[in-house]
Amino acid sequence: MIVTLTPNPSVDRTVEVDQLVRGAVLRALSARVDAGGKGVNVARALAANGRPARAVLPSGGAEGAQLAALLSPQGVEVVLVPVAGAVRANVSIVEPDGTVTKINEPGPVLSAEEVEAMVAATLDATAGAAWLAVSGSLPPGVPAGFYGRLIDALAPTGVRIALDTSGEPFTHALGDAPDVVKPNRHELAEAVGQSIATIGDAVEAAQLLRAKGARTVLASLGADGAILVDGTGATHAEARVDVPRSAVGAGDALLAGFLAAGGAGVPALVEALAWGAAATSLPGSRMPGPGDIRRDAVVVHPALDPARALKEGS
Repeated sequence: MIVTLTPNPSVDRTVEVDQLVRGAVLRALSARVDAGGKGVNVARALAANGRPARAVLPSGGAEGAQLAALLSPQGVEVVLVPVAGAVRANVSIVEPDGTVTKINEPGPVLSAEEVEAMVAATLDATAGAAWLAVSGSLPPGVPAGFYGRLIDALAPTGVRIALDTSGEPFTHALGDAPDVVKPNRHELAEAVGQSIATIGDAVEAAQLLRAKGARTVLASLGADGAILVDGTGATHAEARVDVPRSAVGAGDALLAGFLAAGGAGVPALVEALAWGAAATSLPGSRMPGPGDIRRDAVVVHPALDPARALKEGS
């Protein structure tokens, strides 16, 4: 069983347009609504591929009820933590070349009692689990050390922790030694305070994260694939996407694939990239199923090319 915690879930509306023009009235080519939030997406991807998944999330307001209704038919076991505020609603605008413009609401303000209820629900949900993926931003009212607190609380249980967040919650939790961290290029640069322009820069930054406490770094690099940096060294791999549709949730699918394959080593990196690439080829934040995943599209490079420049926007 893989458990996910999403402290700040959302109802995600994705709109496809020919071109995003500021100040103009645009006609949507298509629109869809999905259950959202990084941990929610991880759970959806796992369930879509027949893997047991349990998602812990706060739920409040009409959007909370809608979120639960969206998850109900997807095979995810949902643990809802009632909160007074309404779950946020986010909007993603997708252009034909895959460019995504996102507008994310801050989310409900959680009381100290609601934060404690979320901690208790998570600890209960992870009993007997192999992994807990703690993902996404923290809503107002949740302290920056929240993820680190969970890592410490679960340390005696043997449940492994995958961390996918950014900013203060990320840097606070590194010292608590999460088993896996999954930053993207921007989050990697932010965490180490330096630009990431090449594969070599990304590997160096990942090694700095390991020096700060992370055991394994799975860094997604957009069109340049991903790197895996652990105690055995660094590996770079990438996956071909013939027709990109939407990158929304692709990083979450990547993490889901990595955990589904054991959360360690090159075979897990291949699975991760196959799932992430499949998500990029699908509309909105739809998660890929077995028929969408092409492992033969993944290329693992036998040697790193530190000087290789990363593509703009990756």
